Amino acid sequence: MTAINEVLTPERSEGVSDCIAFTGGVSRGMRLALLAAGVVLGAAGGFALKGVSGGAPVGAMIGLAAVAGGILSTWSPCGYSSISLLRPTGRGVRAVLGWLPTFAMHGLGYALGAIILGTLLGAIGGIAGLSGLATTFALALLAVIGLAYGAHQLDLLRMPYPQRRAQVPHDARNRFPKWVIGGLYGLSLGLDYLTYVQTPLLYMMTAAAILTGNIPEAIAIIALFNLGRYLPVAVNLLPVTDYQIQAWLGRNQQRAAMADGVILSMLGAAFAVLALAA
Repeated sequence: MTAINEVLTPERSEGVSDCIAFTGGVSRGMRLALLAAGVVLGAAGGFALKGVSGGAPVGAMIGLAAVAGGILSTWSPCGYSSISLLRPTGRGVRAVLGWLPTFAMHGLGYALGAIILGTLLGAIGGIAGLSGLATTFALALLAVIGLAYGAHQLDLLRMPYPQRRAQVPHDARNRFPKWVIGGLYGLSLGLDYLTYVQTPLLYMMTAAAILTGNIPEAIAIIALFNLGRYLPVAVNLLPVTDYQIQAWLGRNQQRAAMADGVILSMLGAAFAVLALAA
């Protein structure tokens, strides 16, 4: 653990503000319209699913939302950094082939993080006696999280946003081989709470993992979230420059935040309908 702690503890702390809002330039009326659209679409989906027995529809929604949340977390400081710092050395097919061990180790780090965090969350739910996502309590809690944090992400409501104000240190790449850094970065990001994550979907997935009361199911939820976090690094397989990638992310930062808010509000409304019908 000494090597991991050395990498994860930056020599110089770089502060990250709590829940930076990226809604500048978007009118309040437009943000309210996006929230309303999310609620209407989510409620319609909830009504369509309320006649389906079992927890499969809820599990499917959580699974899709987990992957979407992981992808949206790319617009976090550590998302920008990991794509930039774990790039192949050089250009061409040979450089990409030499980079594949780094990419693989990064994925293994995310997988290990999902196992650790998922085991912890599933165990908490099991000890608390929770019994799945399809109960009225679980659906109601997920509905509150979705609606509240959807409004929060659209900058219409202020909600608590507890996060560790840190990101993986840039200088770590100078102290270890790149494939080692890929694995350690994957583990630190895959634990999801060691660095700042810009999407509140993380909170919903955390709650869902606990509510399962089941370790394998909890691991699966976190693994899907981490899969969404991992996949964007694959852009480094393409013949694009780091500047092009970072510029594209920057141009779409606001759109990502808006999409985040709509997805959360859709999920919240759907779960609210299902909770009332349970």
